[in-house]
Amino acid sequence: MRNYFKLLKFLKGHTRLFSVAVVTMLISSFFEGFQLSLLVPMTDRIFNNKPIVIPNKLPAFITGFVDRLNSMTPEALFTVFPVVVILALLVKNLFVFCYQYLMSDLSQAVMRDIRYRLYAKIQDLSLDYFSKKRTGELISRITHDVNVVENAVSYGLTDLFRQSFMIVLFVVIAFSIYPKAAFLMFVVFPIIGIPMARIGRRLRKISKGTQEKMADINTLLIETISGIKLVKAFGTEQYEKDRFKAKNHDYYKLRMKSIKRLVVIPPITEMFGALCGVAVILWMGKVVMSGGLSFGVFILFFGSIMSIISPIKKLGNVHALIQQALAANERIYDVLDAQVTVKEKPDAIVVGELKGSIRLKDVDFHYAEDSGIVLKNINLEVRKGEIVAIVGPTGTGKTTLVNLIPRFYDPLKGVVTIDGVDVRDATFQSLRKQIGIVTQETILFNDTVRANIAYGYPEANDKQIQAAAEMAFAHQFIVKMPNGYNTLIGDRGFRLSGGEKQRIAIARAILKNPPILILDEATSQLDSESERYVQEALDLLMKGRTVIAIAHRLSTIQKADKIVVLEHGRIIGQGGHEELLKTCPLYNKLYSLQFSMSA
Repeated sequence: MRNYFKLLKFLKGHTRLFSVAVVTMLISSFFEGFQLSLLVPMTDRIFNNKPIVIPNKLPAFITGFVDRLNSMTPEALFTVFPVVVILALLVKNLFVFCYQYLMSDLSQAVMRDIRYRLYAKIQDLSLDYFSKKRTGELISRITHDVNVVENAVSYGLTDLFRQSFMIVLFVVIAFSIYPKAAFLMFVVFPIIGIPMARIGRRLRKISKGTQEKMADINTLLIETISGIKLVKAFGTEQYEKDRFKAKNHDYYKLRMKSIKRLVVIPPITEMFGALCGVAVILWMGKVVMSGGLSFGVFILFFGSIMSIISPIKKLGNVHALIQQALAANERIYDVLDAQVTVKEKPDAIVVGELKGSIRLKDVDFHYAEDSGIVLKNINLEVRKGEIVAIVGPTGTGKTTLVNLIPRFYDPLKGVVTIDGVDVRDATFQSLRKQIGIVTQETILFNDTVRANIAYGYPEANDKQIQAAAEMAFAHQFIVKMPNGYNTLIGDRGFRLSGGEKQRIAIARAILKNPPILILDEATSQLDSESERYVQEALDLLMKGRTVIAIAHRLSTIQKADKIVVLEHGRIIGQGGHEELLKTCPLYNKLYSLQFSMSA
């Protein structure tokens, strides 16, 4: 039940629209019953010229209306009847249009809000969350799972109210005419709910599995499409086709299980309805033949009973849709309820531009309890204007260490400060605004060169963007592109070389003009010519800034004011180049390897 209420919470903010839609549904449902009741005067008065006979006592206004119909001649009724039918149809369809449009508006507004809430939450979540979740899985939550909820809101919610109104209306009509026979519905129709409840529970489990299979498909698509060059390089096209075929077939099997249970609902309700109809004919046929009930009123009663079957069938489908939506709802709230581990304090302060130093004091860190300690007892000071190189074997925690400075993660123990201010007390905006990051994995967007350079600085003008590109040695190749700075660079900069991507990323950092610069092995994957351009651009970028560089290139290390050596998550040496050659065996080894490679 709690999950039902969480699903309904998505309607918050749209109650006015929903209320108007429900009112229009109610009115259209009334005219549905009114149309059916027109069979009585048409059958009894117009075609048979017999009085309308209703055995049960009705309210005075209905009795008076029936008496008036009985007093009118068939000819007079025949003249008025077509006009009444046309007007009733016009009014009914006007309100049908209104409720369908309003409910569609409601469902699309709700879906828009859910998608935004999911995306906003994903943007707010800490980086550690993304190490536990697949990208394809998160995309599936925003696309497939939200669409499942959309079906429940647009079709399910509409039918839940409209078909319920229809059932109530036809039950009232049937009870008004012949209560004893109408009571049969309360005996027969509740029995239909037993198989539907079982089917609904099973559908919910299947739907959850279906949504997980769609997440698997999305993950595979992202991996293989983004890594298409690798797939082709290793000739594994058929292997990937087979993987996709298997996952796609798993999804198909679960969908067919779901469909089988959906399509079995209408025949079950149809059979129960048919049995009920036969019982009504056998029971009330004798009353009609004895003159206790006019034929037109019997048709209205029988039509009301039969008209309940269709709404019950639709409510069965509504139940199935809601069960599927509840499964999707759980997965959506799995994201919405996720805890943000790195939070900005409500009273966070604005930290000013670096004037003194960055310090890491007694810092320990791990990604998860079962993954082991990544950093242990880190003590490091980086003074303003210093170039600090961090070296060490792969997997020693170099990237993790620099990620603590912009507060992508919080340390397990210890403190990271800027000018004595704990970064946990600073606003994200003021902290990250003064830090520029250039990594070995260049992140570019499927947008123009101009937009990628100005990312995070939309107010930048053309002159500033071009100046940044020139300093990054990127202007020369940009102007040769088909549309210059307005050229689309493709998904993740697919149309650019590795060196060109890096230079655009450096231009972006230059435009941001941060006082603190973090370089994460920015030239490690480049050829010699590209590295020369990128290194020259980095040299310009590093001037007058505080630089923390994860380095394994000899040239970068030699420019450093201080070198920090990491091994197994611990600092085992720090100082100048010559000093470490004498005092740190690991640094001596790394330097010797790099020197021999450079030679």
